[in-house]
Amino acid sequence: MAEVGRLAGVSQVTVSRALSAPEKVSPETLTRIQDAIARTGYVPNAVAGALASNKSNLIAALVPSVTNIVYASMLHAFSEIMWQHGYQIMLSETGFDPQREEKAIATHLSRRPDAILLTGVHHSPAARRMLHNAGIPVVEVWDVSDTPIDRCVGFSHIEAGSAVADFAADAGYAHAATITAGDERALRRRDAFTARFERRTGTKVEQVNYADSASLGVGRQALAALVERGLPPHAVVFCSSDQFAHGALIEAAVRGLSIPDEIAIIGFGDQEFAASTAPALTSVRIDRQVLGQTAAYALVDRFGTNPTGPKVYNVGFEIVRRQTA
Repeated sequence: MAEVGRLAGVSQVTVSRALSAPEKVSPETLTRIQDAIARTGYVPNAVAGALASNKSNLIAALVPSVTNIVYASMLHAFSEIMWQHGYQIMLSETGFDPQREEKAIATHLSRRPDAILLTGVHHSPAARRMLHNAGIPVVEVWDVSDTPIDRCVGFSHIEAGSAVADFAADAGYAHAATITAGDERALRRRDAFTARFERRTGTKVEQVNYADSASLGVGRQALAALVERGLPPHAVVFCSSDQFAHGALIEAAVRGLSIPDEIAIIGFGDQEFAASTAPALTSVRIDRQVLGQTAAYALVDRFGTNPTGPKVYNVGFEIVRRQTA
């Protein structure tokens, strides 16, 4: 800042004033300071500015995976609106580990963000204490809760699992299986599907569970395991993600199984490729753009002096029926 002042022929105090309150500096002086900033590549100390103004113009966002299109497309919609309101996004990947999320929350809060976006509504007790004590807006996405930390935007995973079970039972499937990753939300969908389907049909639901996140290769392995266990014909397989479902489709094709005559497959997420698989994949659609936009508008509302929005935004879900079920 002192170097900028020397180049512009003004004091360091004048440079500071031009950065914090440009309307208090004459247009000629402001132009000289801006030219000096451009020549030096000077970037103001945002941390110091945040301490002084109690505003950083940063939003912290924590998601399980930065490469998963499900989260990436939601974040794109979210960040576009936050950018229009003058905010930038600080992004961290947490996997599905509550302790890793807890450490990421502590690190981000030390940077003094103006708000924080979290994935899910289940956090460690220490994480919840930090967030309550931070005194900043918090939006939790991909889930709903009667007791959000601040605001939550999502849908009921239990209702989604139950709806898929009703869909399968109404379609006449008498047997079912699940392929599920280690995401706590996926486990809730699995349990809801299993309970509803067993109650509707009276038959036991087979399960294949994995601690890690979903992949196409593991989806193939899972269907192979189910077939080798003796999965009955005309069964439906509910997968916790479209990646698993896509892998199961490939394995079924390799084994010469007819879909949906011998086996039906339902995914979750309705990713872009779901409509283009052969046969086209039946899946549960969450409107990721609407979810991201709603989360952004919930924060914008919280930044106002008199927030009027609800604490819980339920964006719902839709079962998209295609050729695999």
